[in-house]
Amino acid sequence: MPPSVDALFLARTQFGFTIAFHIIFPAMSIGLASYLAVLEGAWLFTGKPAYLAVFRYWLTIFAVVFGVGVVSGLVMSYEFGTNWAGFAYRAGPVVGPLMGYEVLTAFFLESGFLGVMLFGMTRVGPKLHFLATVLVAIGTLLSAFWILAANSWMQTPQGFEMVDGRFVPTDWLSIIFNPSFPYRLVHMVLAAYLSVAFIVGAVGAWHLLRDPGNEPARLMASMALWMACIVAPIQILAGDAHGVNTLKHQPAKIAALEGDWESKPGQPLILFGMPNMKTETTDYAVEIPHLGALILTHTWNGSIRGLKEFAREDRPFSPLIFWAFRVMVGLGVLMALTGFASLALRARHSLYRARWLHRLMVAMGPSGLIALLCGWTVTEVGRQPYTVYGHLRTADSVSPIAAPGVATSLAAFGVVYLIVFGAAMVFVLRLMARPPSLATEGPAKDKPHRSAGITPGPAQRQPASTTTGNTSARDDRHDRHD
Repeated sequence: MPPSVDALFLARTQFGFTIAFHIIFPAMSIGLASYLAVLEGAWLFTGKPAYLAVFRYWLTIFAVVFGVGVVSGLVMSYEFGTNWAGFAYRAGPVVGPLMGYEVLTAFFLESGFLGVMLFGMTRVGPKLHFLATVLVAIGTLLSAFWILAANSWMQTPQGFEMVDGRFVPTDWLSIIFNPSFPYRLVHMVLAAYLSVAFIVGAVGAWHLLRDPGNEPARLMASMALWMACIVAPIQILAGDAHGVNTLKHQPAKIAALEGDWESKPGQPLILFGMPNMKTETTDYAVEIPHLGALILTHTWNGSIRGLKEFAREDRPFSPLIFWAFRVMVGLGVLMALTGFASLALRARHSLYRARWLHRLMVAMGPSGLIALLCGWTVTEVGRQPYTVYGHLRTADSVSPIAAPGVATSLAAFGVVYLIVFGAAMVFVLRLMARPPSLATEGPAKDKPHRSAGITPGPAQRQPASTTTGNTSARDDRHDRHD
């Protein structure tokens, strides 16, 4: 007996629920690992204790995030067998090896040097420890490489032939470097970097609101804002290229996220509205003529295929991805504007005295992760009704199980995730609530530039109550140097 629609919906809900929790932690691991490598390299190069203080501050948080990410990833591998046996059987010859390569390269590299990274600075020396940190960062990027290769193949499949209903690989290079892979990889890695930048910036700004003279907090805020003003515009350009690629290979997804039902020259850009799947219209639409054509086709009078040109059973659910896409883009623009605002404040040497900016940074802390989740929603829901686009429908991918069984496991997952991941997030937030300090830990041999005459920072030389002046000479000096 084929699975019911209810069972399919519950299976999709369960996988979406678990992956939404999981994707947060690998994204943070990718961004934090690279951030830690930059911090440790800067400390080795300059000898400034602030870099070491920030490195140690975020190293503990990285360890927690990495561990939770590993645990949450294991759950999804079991779901392939329990809820998605049809997909595992048919697409396993392609997806299975790609997941295996991720374990054999990325995970082994990460786990092999993670212990040295966490506990080895006083045992292997600063330079070898830095090498371990770099290798862990490379491992996280390799993990993104293989995961995005598998997901991108599901979006734009090639390099296979169908044998008895199964995807059999014929060209692994074509499978890995499928048409959408480069765009998705760049977009995802930049999203991870931006997410971590705004988390780091929010933590730094939070502590600056309490102690404007906290030098490690200043460093966090400054580095995060540099990332915002440089990477956010690049991400917007990468997103535009990704959109053009998607238009070529998944036109129904573009029509759904744009809310376009009709094909017409000079396609307008619908800023806001409510796509209606029943009436095949976008209600309450606020449009800008020709702008949709200009963005998607790079021509003034270009047009895209409207949703009406696709059979009803082949259309993604437009309302969800329409709004998820706009939240993602809106947050991306806000990130870029935050970075540009910081440039003006740097020019006026008032970056660390602009309390309105610090409050904005705290509010923007989760913006990167929210945009990331919205982006994955657009990617995965927009691929429907297929798991392997154009070849394997989601309804044919689900296991032959009844709805009560899926509902029971979904409820159990909800309770366990609420407890385990809720506790993990509370613990991470408590770690972030600790004010960073220049006080060094461990023996003096951890500091590679002892002869440079490094002295404690201002936050250690003075009580916090003396560091809050808005026009102090010390603030101006740090504004110029940072």
